[in-house]
Amino acid sequence: MTTLTDDTGRSGDSVQADGSTTATLRFFAAARAAVGRDEQRIAVPTGERPTIGRLLTEVRPVEGMSAADFRDVMLRCSFLVDGITTRDREQLVVDGAVIDVMPPFAGG
Repeated sequence: MTTLTDDTGRSGDSVQADGSTTATLRFFAAARAAVGRDEQRIAVPTGERPTIGRLLTEVRPVEGMSAADFRDVMLRCSFLVDGITTRDREQLVVDGAVIDVMPPFAGG
């Protein structure tokens, strides 16, 4: 296994035996409404940087939901990565991370 250090200086096992990194994205409020689900597990293939932005490229709204609406909501979101707030889409995530996708609340 490879160990990566993220932007907060934390390190962790970031690669599974097959070389991929898997994280769970949990969607809240407008993000949940735009994607049509509460959460999604996503794997970043071997050889690709496991960043928040890379994980987001794999999210697909459920049938009947607008990809454009989802994209627009994602542009305004911040994230909680294992409980730590960030807006940096280039932040590395470790295997098994939980990322809460948080849109602005109360029109913020």
